[in-house]
Amino acid sequence: MKLYYHPASTTSRPLMMFIADSGIAAEMQIVDLFTGEHVGEAFTAINPNRLVPVLEDGDFRLTESSAILKYLADKFDSPAYPKELRQRARVNEMMDWINTQLCRDLAYGTVYSQIFPLHKRPTEESQRVAVEWGRERARAWMKVLDEKLLGAEKPYLCGAQLTIADYYGASFVHLAEVIGSDMSKYPNVKRWLDRMKARSTWQKVYEAINGFAAQLPRGQLATV
Repeated sequence: MKLYYHPASTTSRPLMMFIADSGIAAEMQIVDLFTGEHVGEAFTAINPNRLVPVLEDGDFRLTESSAILKYLADKFDSPAYPKELRQRARVNEMMDWINTQLCRDLAYGTVYSQIFPLHKRPTEESQRVAVEWGRERARAWMKVLDEKLLGAEKPYLCGAQLTIADYYGASFVHLAEVIGSDMSKYPNVKRWLDRMKARSTWQKVYEAINGFAAQLPRGQLATV
């Protein structure tokens, strides 16, 4: 089994951490996004989307982080992906919410457009408008997550137990910290994210993106 990934990839980190936590024997193959390896002919033959992550399990190849997480959890019978119908539906719901709501406005609308040159808009005015649009909506989603989806009682996104939704969601929510957001504005989110950060595998998995974040111009980026 092989995972093509990069530690700076938001969608790779949930898989890196789940694989490490679960003790899954997988060959970890870095695809260097910063040199353009992902758009080269060799990797395009593996994933025509030119994106990481990609999982190869024998002659079976799978893309999309959420799908890979579910596949691995099922393959290795992980309790992090419950089999009871409604519990599993709740995990799927949360992962879909992260992917279709929070990811769109926090990751692409607010963070990537500020820290990755290829995501920046062509003019200063279009950049300002795009970031402000994403920022406003991302703040609204963070408030929903804080007050409604987590609340004061739930230790994890789907209740009392750690699920693959937590692995998935933590990587996206952590982006708010990457740009220097004040997480105390979202106390329930901070409490949950701190619980994920306390896991023994967090530091190694997130050291690359945290090192990158430390080089960003603090106080100059729009935060949530």
